[in-house]
Amino acid sequence: MNTRLRSTMKALRDSDRAGFIPYLTAGDPSIEWTEEYIRILAEAGADVVEIGVPFSDPVADGPVNQRSSERALRNGVTLRAVLDLVARVRSGGCVIPIVLFTYYNPLLRTGVATFARRASHAGADGALVLDLPVEEADAYRAAMRESRLDTVFLAAPTSTPERLQAIDQRSTAFVYYVSRLGVTGMRDQLPVSLGVEIRRLRSHVSNPIAVGFGISTADQAAAVAVDADAVVMGSVLVRFIEEYDPAEAGRRIGELAQETVRKLKQARRPRAQEAV
Repeated sequence: MNTRLRSTMKALRDSDRAGFIPYLTAGDPSIEWTEEYIRILAEAGADVVEIGVPFSDPVADGPVNQRSSERALRNGVTLRAVLDLVARVRSGGCVIPIVLFTYYNPLLRTGVATFARRASHAGADGALVLDLPVEEADAYRAAMRESRLDTVFLAAPTSTPERLQAIDQRSTAFVYYVSRLGVTGMRDQLPVSLGVEIRRLRSHVSNPIAVGFGISTADQAAAVAVDADAVVMGSVLVRFIEEYDPAEAGRRIGELAQETVRKLKQARRPRAQEAV
């Protein structure tokens, strides 16, 4: 099975530039504005977009994304509303791959098979379930495979070679590597050993590698892009939404996305990571 998301990530891995994957929480500041921001990001050159499903106990998220989730929940945003959003994005002609960024509880309440069917029907491409260990994901993976959706799992600096192999085997589009331990959020500096850690990860996995958690500037993204296949940026975009009116937030999101895409294109890598 060769999906849209899988094709996009493989093409990035085989190219000399890393991709840009922005993150937004669905429904912050509103579902309508999230739809507009997705359009802005796609036009700016994003390769994939992650859409967060609001959840009341987002343990992997830092304060900025937690507050974003709280605002979306106060707006009445549910999993069904998120999938309706995806469907509207698709009906508007936007074809950018969409990965749902969620916790397991909303899937459990809906039913894993029902979630997969509805997500596929809406036009989503895959999901990353932050708190679902790979060892407990068989039913989820089967449901996603049945609905032709990709599965993405997290790898961390502390992951053992054995665990990395398990994560790689169960990820169908890419492996999401967290750049540091802890929760999401902006950081002034990235770990000095990040490049070494990404190269270590590549020696254990065959999937493309996206790196996130803590990347908040275009220059940081470009530094990570030397070794990664894609760079994830979230909290800084969500902070724009928190600090500015929706239109101004959209302008700033678009500007940062354009700058990041431009610098990622300038940060050339060994083609197809031949040097690894």
